[in-house]
Amino acid sequence: MSIQTIIHVEYHCEDAAQTATELQTGFGFRRDAEQPVWKPGVRAVHLHQGSIRMRLHSSENTDHPVARYVERHGEGVAVLALGCTDPLAALERAERHGAEVLDRDGALIAGFGDTALRFVPLPDAPESTGGELLDALDHVAVCVPAGQLGQAVLFCEAALGMQRIFGEYIAVGEQAMDSSVVQSPSGDVTFTLIEPDTSRRAGQIDTFLADHDGAGVQHLAFRTGDIATAVRTAQQHGVEFLSTPGTYYDSLAERLGGTVIPVETLRELNVLVDQDHGGQLFQIFARSTHPRRTFFLEVIERQGAGTFGTANIKALYEAVERQRATASA
Repeated sequence: MSIQTIIHVEYHCEDAAQTATELQTGFGFRRDAEQPVWKPGVRAVHLHQGSIRMRLHSSENTDHPVARYVERHGEGVAVLALGCTDPLAALERAERHGAEVLDRDGALIAGFGDTALRFVPLPDAPESTGGELLDALDHVAVCVPAGQLGQAVLFCEAALGMQRIFGEYIAVGEQAMDSSVVQSPSGDVTFTLIEPDTSRRAGQIDTFLADHDGAGVQHLAFRTGDIATAVRTAQQHGVEFLSTPGTYYDSLAERLGGTVIPVETLRELNVLVDQDHGGQLFQIFARSTHPRRTFFLEVIERQGAGTFGTANIKALYEAVERQRATASA
């Protein structure tokens, strides 16, 4: 009954066709050969790349749940479909541990704010067509209100059978956040849970919670086997990525004792690098094009690293903060 993977992400948006075009053009997603006939009043476009599956939904009917979600939260992740060996048993376990069942027939439970979780059967392994920039969904970052991080971790452990594998408190200037990472036993479902420290000056997590109107998914991280090629290709197709001060790269060789990707390549592309006991990881955030700036994408390459480097977490936080400051100037 355990959760094995994220089968697909249901993303509610203003215009499913336009959002699909942006993901296709910028990140190399492909439309499914046969688009589904969806429920009345909903436009649906399904995309795929590697093992990533995105279901984009929009509705012009203001009374439709999709439109109501977008009106309240802006565009965002409304459902994460969790592939299970036994969806019914997974639903029963979640309910025993206090999860709110939203749709029993659809095996849908409340997750984080209005981001729901759906238990679905495991499908046949998707076939890769080759030549793809992105391989898999590495992790999902979720912001929760202050004081709810511990509760969210317990929910993931008890109701979903996940375990906490990492935690980090990050202070940047006068603001700070606390985080915990939970992961499924399979290692293929990872949630990074974040809450603001309200004893410090309000920062980007506070802004997210206010503009998104509650808890929700801040970003999706897509894993690639070649981050340099992925970033260069996306840039050539109009995707902008957040920048990093040049001083970050000046001490990399000394701090890490060498990097798998040359430092000058990382500097050129603004890619961050850190390491754990297993190896190195490389990360970069795409600049948010979301009207509320409450959702963005990440590209990550893992060269043996299984967790999240402390230096990277702080540097990524600072990169988003620089964008936030520029946007509000």
